[in-house]
Amino acid sequence: MLVFKYTARDSASGQKVSAEVQADSEMAAAKLIRQQGLAPLSIEAKEGNYKGLGRFTQRIKVKDKVIFSRQLSTLISAGLPLLQSLQNVGNQTQNKQLKLVISQVSSDIEGGLSFSKALTRHRDVFDQVYVNLVAAGEVSGSLDHSLERLAEQQEKDADIVSKVKGALVYPLIVMLVMIGVVTFMIVAVLPQVETLYDGLSGAGELPLFTRALLALSNIITSYWPFILIGIGVLAFATSRWAKTLGGRVYIDMIKMKAPLVGPLFMKLYMARFARTATTMVSSGVQLIKTLEVVAGAINNVHIEKSIREAIEKVKGGKSLSDSISGDPNFLALVPDMLRIGEDSGQLETMLEKTASYYEKEVDNQIKTVSTIIEPIMMVLLGVMALIIVAAILLPIYGLAGQDFV
Repeated sequence: MLVFKYTARDSASGQKVSAEVQADSEMAAAKLIRQQGLAPLSIEAKEGNYKGLGRFTQRIKVKDKVIFSRQLSTLISAGLPLLQSLQNVGNQTQNKQLKLVISQVSSDIEGGLSFSKALTRHRDVFDQVYVNLVAAGEVSGSLDHSLERLAEQQEKDADIVSKVKGALVYPLIVMLVMIGVVTFMIVAVLPQVETLYDGLSGAGELPLFTRALLALSNIITSYWPFILIGIGVLAFATSRWAKTLGGRVYIDMIKMKAPLVGPLFMKLYMARFARTATTMVSSGVQLIKTLEVVAGAINNVHIEKSIREAIEKVKGGKSLSDSISGDPNFLALVPDMLRIGEDSGQLETMLEKTASYYEKEVDNQIKTVSTIIEPIMMVLLGVMALIIVAAILLPIYGLAGQDFV
């Protein structure tokens, strides 16, 4: 339910009344007001309605939106009116948050809004790409085809992002396990060696290496609450900084330039650029509008900046291929493929081929990264194990060569 503020005139007394009412849409709110014997003069949605909804709609998964798009496309292509199609899809939707969004979109359409305009009220669910493709489908009369393309684009983008996350999560988990094991050995096992060593008369002093790790053990055991608080504060500050423009500039540059993962992210960005552009162009969206939408969907500030610079060049009469040619934020194949498409009049086809090529390249790069990371992680694990074992065994070997009274 949404909250609406209204001003109405009491039919019996003629006095003005100002209050709030909960309803699914402005039309439904007006109906409720009239049922109270009031004549509505003004009705407006209370600020924060849709923003508040975002807390729930963030839990709507890509899979839910793909199913929604496909079902709606099927019903519209079968000849059902949009409003009836939305109501049928809403009845079949299992996700309660998406069901609520569909209900509100349906109410907004009943109130006179277009489908695309109704979707703009739910930016947390339907991004700029989705809204613009729906708008293009409405204008061209091919809404069902636009929705089908959206479903395909969402599936491919989600699949490729999932693969990249999988490739990066594995080493992170291994590293966390390694840190946990090493911390346990330093805190729980190593102090036992010190106790044994101190219990032997004439044992002498522990090796420097062992003493250094014991000092670290004492710091951890004595100050662990402060260490945990420090880690929490650092993590919170880092997450906030990463959302700032300065943080994004730095992090996005690392993604593009870092060894191993840099080539992977660059190919991911090229695939996303080509796939999103393909979907937009095939739906009849103009090139300038396509580039504006793609710039916002690329999720990298440096490539977004390059695209926006390219937009100005295209407006000035340059071709898209010439506008991005030589730009370090684009891999060389992209402008070459675009040039072929522009010269042959098959830009959509070449964008599709570019997207498919880089999606395959992302798969290959993920395999390469996984192949390289695994031995690196094993070496790191071996080095850490060697350090701990050395800290434990060095004192024992020192005792073996001594005589005790």
